[in-house]
Amino acid sequence: MTQVLDLLLLRRLLPSLTFIILCLMLLLLIFRSDRMLPPQKYMMQLSDEPAWVQNQTTGTTVLKGQSAHLIRVKGSKTLLVSAFLEHRTKPRKVLVIAIMFRKEKVSLQCSLRCREQLHVSRASVDIHWDHFGFPYGTADVSCPLPPACQAPTHVAVTSAAIRNPDEADLEFLEVQNQKALTVFPYNFTSCFSTMYNYTNILQLVQTVEMLQLLGVNRIVIYKTNCSNETQRVLDYYTDKGLVEVVPWSLSKYLKVSRRAKPDQDPGDIHYFGQIPALNDCLYRFMYRSKYVALHDPDELILPQTVDSWSQLLPLLEKRHGADRCFNFENNWFPTEFTERPPPPNVLPALGHWHNVFGVNILTHLYREPVKPKPVFNNYKIIANPRSVFVVTVHGVLRSQENCAWVDRKTAHMYHTKARGQNGLKAQQLVYDGRLLSYSGRLTAAVNAVLNETRLLPE
Repeated sequence: MTQVLDLLLLRRLLPSLTFIILCLMLLLLIFRSDRMLPPQKYMMQLSDEPAWVQNQTTGTTVLKGQSAHLIRVKGSKTLLVSAFLEHRTKPRKVLVIAIMFRKEKVSLQCSLRCREQLHVSRASVDIHWDHFGFPYGTADVSCPLPPACQAPTHVAVTSAAIRNPDEADLEFLEVQNQKALTVFPYNFTSCFSTMYNYTNILQLVQTVEMLQLLGVNRIVIYKTNCSNETQRVLDYYTDKGLVEVVPWSLSKYLKVSRRAKPDQDPGDIHYFGQIPALNDCLYRFMYRSKYVALHDPDELILPQTVDSWSQLLPLLEKRHGADRCFNFENNWFPTEFTERPPPPNVLPALGHWHNVFGVNILTHLYREPVKPKPVFNNYKIIANPRSVFVVTVHGVLRSQENCAWVDRKTAHMYHTKARGQNGLKAQQLVYDGRLLSYSGRLTAAVNAVLNETRLLPE
């Protein structure tokens, strides 16, 4: 009787035992296959699997976003941002955008990956001269290409003091811009750097919608952090294929300053690492965009005689020559002063936007008087990126041709932000209603976005 019961129990347990044995065999197989993987570590610039979305402006399929994955160089204080194949120099080279401690005396070497082979060469270093006096500055690390490696796919940078680096310990950057394209998916790309503690939702939406009216079809935002409502707006535009958010995590590595100069806020590097982010954006879109604009979310470059950048740039190139960069004069529109009463075509929007956090640029139409030249005034640029080698916050440090100044009667920049104590009184400001020529289309577009993101109160 006992033997019969044991046999029945065994029959009941047999399926479960079989399943357990199969699971153990599968785990063993996974473990063995993992042990057989090659030891190289490729830091591929992608924070996770690439996501592709449809750009509703151009109709093209584009990357939803890429991360700037920072790598610390062993044996040095240097941080690596990104790597690109530089086609314009003779001979060609790999250019690595880096952040370097300016007082450190270090020799670097490059390990270039070509067809499963590694080629090691000595690197040259050029620290950008515009670092605002902070200990760290942006640098170009140049890696010469050996004859047997003219198209490397990855590069690792280490201290030259490390002889014969072990490939298993190297951290590689993907070498971007493999081909010097002549046809570009975007006409105008705007680079914003860097977004931190950002809550100015209304002005962000207004700026993005204005840029689209001007002809921009790609906006790149280097983001440190922002409010949940701002993130909702970024997600909305990202899903549409218009905005690419680049996570910018420099504060994990260095003490970033929140101001432009060390005496205003001491730190390791200027203003959240704005300069290396701008240089990364320039190279990232060198062969993806016909033009690149470097400015902030509270800045708009407005044409005065035509309605869009698409109409403006041919005029500038006819006047100053093609393959150029163009400087646009800055004009401050202090948010401390408001249009009273608002223009009639702005009134309907005010009731809808009253509870949306942020600045309404349509109600700040008085600018500070233009100062006599030559005066530095925080100008910003639009450039053919293939004509530029090094950029900074305001302008270009090195290019194939000198940048041309754009006459303010042709176009200039509208910078709408709080100015604090500047000694000016309301009667000294100058009315400028150019923005109102866009107000009808802008108001409708902003309302649509705020409704779709559920940020417009019922």
